[in-house]
Amino acid sequence: MNFAVFASGNGTNLQAIIKALKKGKINANLALVLSDNKEAYALKRAKRAKIKTVVVEAKNFSSREDYDAEIVKILEQEKIDFIVLAGFMRIITSVLINNFRNKILNIHPALLPSFKGTHAIVDAFNYGVKVTGVTVHFVDEKMDHGPIILQGSVKVEEDDTAETLEAKIHKIEHKIYPEAIRLFSEGKIKIEGRKARIA
Repeated sequence: MNFAVFASGNGTNLQAIIKALKKGKINANLALVLSDNKEAYALKRAKRAKIKTVVVEAKNFSSREDYDAEIVKILEQEKIDFIVLAGFMRIITSVLINNFRNKILNIHPALLPSFKGTHAIVDAFNYGVKVTGVTVHFVDEKMDHGPIILQGSVKVEEDDTAETLEAKIHKIEHKIYPEAIRLFSEGKIKIEGRKARIA
């Protein structure tokens, strides 16, 4: 199976995925890294690993739907079977979702359905939770909403800061995201309503 990683920034999850691929822990081919940001460090990581990259900038399109239609075209050309969002800072539309229904994975730095949105780590920390974590889920039309594949928990210690908590969360992300990709690429996830069952 061919998959694409979408990233807008530093690409630490992309790096974890590349590492897992090199170790033979994911039985799929990372064929493309796509970014909406030509300055994204993730692109450098991809080039170092000799993975094809493409930049699609939003400013060249009049709507989100037109943007996603262009992405669908690129993914079809590259024969992409599924998509992995790794810090992709755009809300994707039904144009992309309908073409890859139940084939788009996302990682969120909180235990969904709690603390949705882009500031999940700080929101959870400021709320005073004792436990937070990471969720890998399928993407649907609602934000941070699709069926949950895997979750990993992180204990919030008394001396944690938002920064130390973020570091702990990244560690869990880098462990469970490659695992979720492996399960998906091996056909071990079955969706039944809201539940993603692992065979």
